[in-house]
Amino acid sequence: MIVFDGSGSMAETGFNQIGEARIFEARAAMRRALPGIASARRLGLIVYGPGEACQSVDLLFGPEPDAASRIIGAVDALEPAGDTPLTEAVFEAARVLDYRARPGAIVLVTDGKETCGGAPCQLAAELAADGADLTVHVIGFKVRGEHFGWASQGETDYTRATAVARCLADRTGGLYVSAETVDELVSALRVTLGCAVLGLAAPATRLR
Repeated sequence: MIVFDGSGSMAETGFNQIGEARIFEARAAMRRALPGIASARRLGLIVYGPGEACQSVDLLFGPEPDAASRIIGAVDALEPAGDTPLTEAVFEAARVLDYRARPGAIVLVTDGKETCGGAPCQLAAELAADGADLTVHVIGFKVRGEHFGWASQGETDYTRATAVARCLADRTGGLYVSAETVDELVSALRVTLGCAVLGLAAPATRLR
């Protein structure tokens, strides 16, 4: 299952309005990565964000073959808005995969925050304890900290931060991958959604 962040922050650009909104780059990455992946792997999609505040977890469809065009179409049509029920969205993906009874994998694409009171690390512990063999991979796309400082030099908490959801990957044996560009996001999608992930030993990595 792909869990895709469609919250309002995905429509944001940089602190000084330079560059494209995250959603445009995410769409481009999906168009490049998914056709090759979906030809070999069943995929489903959950989107969270647009809709009623903190109730906006939308299961579009469960895993199915050759789903690239459906996923790309849904992401292209998405207008980011609303809050971030990240934890509830991941739990819904686990439920769709029947995680207590059979193995499964979730790839969460997020820009970092949970704004609806969910506890992703508590969920991670529950999935690890109760799941038959559920792996959650987390792609932190352009994750930013809370504060920007004009006087800072180089990388700061604002320009480089880690998604609060990283513990979902750490506790379930998945990967946490940080991506800043379209190319990095394409690589992250291929690693986490493709069969190559089975051969990786590192629990977390940064792709360039």
